[in-house]
Amino acid sequence: MSVFMEEIDAFTYREAVAGGAPIIIPVGSVEQHGPHLPLNTDVLLSKAMSEQLARSLNGLVAAPIVYGYKSQQRSGGGNHLGGTTSLDATTLISIARTLVLEFARHGASRIIFLNGHYENYQFLYEGAEQATSELAARGQDVSAVLVSYWDFVDQETIDEIYQGAFPGWDVEHGGVLETSLMLHLHPELVRLDKVMDLPPALLPRYDVLPVRRELTPASGCLSSAAAASEAAGELLLERTSKALADEIGAEIRAPRN
Repeated sequence: MSVFMEEIDAFTYREAVAGGAPIIIPVGSVEQHGPHLPLNTDVLLSKAMSEQLARSLNGLVAAPIVYGYKSQQRSGGGNHLGGTTSLDATTLISIARTLVLEFARHGASRIIFLNGHYENYQFLYEGAEQATSELAARGQDVSAVLVSYWDFVDQETIDEIYQGAFPGWDVEHGGVLETSLMLHLHPELVRLDKVMDLPPALLPRYDVLPVRRELTPASGCLSSAAAASEAAGELLLERTSKALADEIGAEIRAPRN
């Protein structure tokens, strides 16, 4: 059986939910990732990680939240770059809140947001917090877990892939991690010949609005993807999905008071 909610019939879906299947919601963005990756990179990667997690936990993957919160210059190049198409905070909060309430209405008691776009996190948190508080007030035992998949990439894997040249997660946008995963999962969408091999972005430790466009590298990426490889992507998917399954599985199986 498919683990993707939109690919199964409603009767099969209801039976899975009644059996306690956790619902995993991939959350991405439509955001520029340089000239070598597609605009839906964050959607594709969060959906792939969600599929791996669902298979480990006997869960279901909901249709993804495709649009994300505004790209920020220090983590995604900036919302000023063409192609990036974003939601405002109140909209994303409302979507997260509504989905938790909807899946709870279906009978789900464990809901996981699997985030693939850095800027989304706090707004998903707010929406999930509002919904779970409302449900608790009604006496419903529903929990929401929020996770960004890169937080489960361990130091050993970083050392193995980057060979001492890890630029830091703050500038790993359109770089080795995302490009390697895409080479493994969707090689037909990657154009390595278009990678702009530029030094990591040099950005201040603060934000300025309106953004200073000249601070964003010409590529739109914050670090180079030149060292990306399909083998690195396979390793990243294998180890990250296992770490997710181990920790998130323990969380959702833990008894609740």
